Amino acid sequence: MTAHLFAISFDASEPLRLAQFWSGLLGREIVDDPHDGVLLLPANDNGYHIRFAPNQQPKVVQNRMHFDLTSSSLEDQRQTVARALELGARHTDIGQGPEIDHVVLADPEGNEFDVIAPGNKFLAGCGFVGALACDGSQAVGYFWSAALGWPLVWDQDEETAIQSPHGGTKISWGGPPLMPNGGRDRVRFDLAPPVDGDWQAEVDRLLSLGATRVDTDQDGAGRLVLADPDGQEFSLLTSR
Repeated sequence: MTAHLFAISFDASEPLRLAQFWSGLLGREIVDDPHDGVLLLPANDNGYHIRFAPNQQPKVVQNRMHFDLTSSSLEDQRQTVARALELGARHTDIGQGPEIDHVVLADPEGNEFDVIAPGNKFLAGCGFVGALACDGSQAVGYFWSAALGWPLVWDQDEETAIQSPHGGTKISWGGPPLMPNGGRDRVRFDLAPPVDGDWQAEVDRLLSLGATRVDTDQDGAGRLVLADPDGQEFSLLTSR
């Protein structure tokens, strides 16, 4: 068995406040994080947590990962945008232009996310959080497909996407050119070790796939920090 995606982790200067925003928007329950921070529970038994970890480093560049939220109708899209703004989001300009049909917002700490217009075929059936859209190469899409055991559901023109065999949120990578991370990626993956598996064997497997070790203590105890082939940091928890 392989490690699984335990959480999508956000750095936050006020973790509880940011968790309350996303809890209100996504309808997920807030719980304490035994590894420091705040967690939102998964939407279902096969899903991932969303983690908000304390970190005072200021946000200086656009995140290299963001959520795409789906809509069933134009009115549904409008209501999602209105609810997000009421909870503390704001409109933000990332150079999207007036011709797009999705709405670009930022949460209370500036993390970008999109509210997608209805009729998006790529996100059909993926749920409210349709995708985690990432800046990254084709090679890193292949890496994460192997690391998580999730099949490729898109591989064209250097763009890739994977999805759990159980369905749900897709993770996509848009291909080059890659954006700078401002010194540290504020949104990252937290992996949990395999059930009844050998933790060191999983570390070795990830390294053999192209991960590298990262010398950092910013994520605290209870996790090993690695980087994928694009240099994007992620953590492997030392226990479940």
